[in-house]
Amino acid sequence: MDAGGRVGMRWGDVLFAAIASVSWALVGMAGVAALGLHLLGADSAASLGPMTAAVVVLGAGGSVSPSGNVSAFGLEGAEATTAVDIAPLGVGLIGALLLAFFFLRSLRGAGKVISGGELAARAGSVAVLFVATMGGLAWAGHDVITIDGDALGGALGLDDTGNVPGGIADRLPDGLGDIGGLLPGGLPDRLADLADAKASVGFTVNTGDSLVGGACWVVGVLVIALLASRRTPLPRGWDAVHRVVRPAASALVTVLVVAVVAGLAAAAYAAIGDDHPGGPPAGGRGRVAGAALLGAPNGVWLGIPLGLLVPWDGEATGELAKVLPDPLDELLRAGAEEPVTLGRLAELDGRVWLLGVAAAVMMLYAGVLAAARTPRGELSVAGFAGRCGVRLGAVTSLALPLLVWLTDVSADASLSVLGFDAFGAGIELHGSVPMAVLMGLAWGAGAGSVGALLACVAGVAGARAAALASTSALGSAGGRTYPDLAYVPGPYRPSPAYRPSHDDTNPYLRPPEDVHGAPTVAGPLVPPPPVGPGPSWPPEEEGPPPPGWPGRRG
Repeated sequence: MDAGGRVGMRWGDVLFAAIASVSWALVGMAGVAALGLHLLGADSAASLGPMTAAVVVLGAGGSVSPSGNVSAFGLEGAEATTAVDIAPLGVGLIGALLLAFFFLRSLRGAGKVISGGELAARAGSVAVLFVATMGGLAWAGHDVITIDGDALGGALGLDDTGNVPGGIADRLPDGLGDIGGLLPGGLPDRLADLADAKASVGFTVNTGDSLVGGACWVVGVLVIALLASRRTPLPRGWDAVHRVVRPAASALVTVLVVAVVAGLAAAAYAAIGDDHPGGPPAGGRGRVAGAALLGAPNGVWLGIPLGLLVPWDGEATGELAKVLPDPLDELLRAGAEEPVTLGRLAELDGRVWLLGVAAAVMMLYAGVLAAARTPRGELSVAGFAGRCGVRLGAVTSLALPLLVWLTDVSADASLSVLGFDAFGAGIELHGSVPMAVLMGLAWGAGAGSVGALLACVAGVAGARAAALASTSALGSAGGRTYPDLAYVPGPYRPSPAYRPSHDDTNPYLRPPEDVHGAPTVAGPLVPPPPVGPGPSWPPEEEGPPPPGWPGRRG
């Protein structure tokens, strides 16, 4: 029998918990991916099922290789090459939240105390099942999009000679039909060649890379969930995690998720105010909503390190530069060798400074929240502020480089015809990881200290500390502890000891108002009368006494 009062490990519960966690996570990821692709109009060009599987794999750390083969304008050997390394963090975030929620819920229902072996078994079963499911998605996540020139020509009304119907060619601007430098023979001949064009663009999930990436992704999600959950039991001996790591980690995770919610709200506001409310493929509100579902965390979590003064290096060329927000697109198109910083962006648009203000306010909120969740004990205000600053600084120095790594952008697309680049576009945007570590440490320490001071002034320092962290802090300080305080079922907790009673404030030590000069004693003022033997019933010949008579004999 273990410390929680249970005999052995129930493998059925472990398996069902893993199935529930992985199933709900994949359902959420697939739903967000499918809805986002539909709103973007992607399902009009290819089957939605394989594209959804590929996007889910990308969101879970997988890899997809797109490829193309184009034969156009009567030329053979033309090829389209693309390489994309952009993870849709909107899909990954919803999957991580659902996976963490159901996994942590299963741990809380496992008993009073969870052993290290059971924790490893539960986490391992979730990881193995998730990786196996990623293998199935890798098998399903491939498709080919074919563009038929004959069908396109029929839709345009072209005949075999490429003549444009309805006299459209006569209405074109002067010289447009004569672009012989690029398209010899004039526009009608080129349109006739377009009618014979064949194009196929496919994508395939890289199975090996996707399985490795999915394994790393699910392990990372489970580790972050365990570090950020304040009410989930851990094996004995992990008290330092309860009182040192979890208050700061939970506060930082909370503000990062709230920042994404704010980004989604801003996207909704932009969609409502769009001048072209029509859906895909015309653009408008549908495209804004689809892009927000798939990529809101990408933009928000890229802006946080930038607002906290982390420099970035990047370059953008071609049409892909248009997907970047202004003035970032203008700065990257300039091709300067200087890094992208908040100051350089502010030179192009002064409103960029608001990004720095928002990032600073977010960190201050994290500091106050961490202070409210950190047990104070008998520490002074200065000591408590220093403790919160050190802990939040350490956590932020690890979280900020993770955001930089997650939001790296690397995309390249080109269409070349016999060595002639008809179309070329690319984006490269990479943050400085060493600077992210330093800036995370500095911002975290400052925000943690200032937030702790504000929490002490407001009287909320340690007010939201979880029972697990409070028990660990009391035990480490040598104070009074409650044996099973962390595992008491229900929302109630034993209250702390009150101050000693005082005659002026304790109503039980004051005499009644209508009695003057009465002594204050413990117990009643008048002793009760002595208890003597009960009355006897008349002799036996008069009958037995009634039931309940105190002097009844026999």
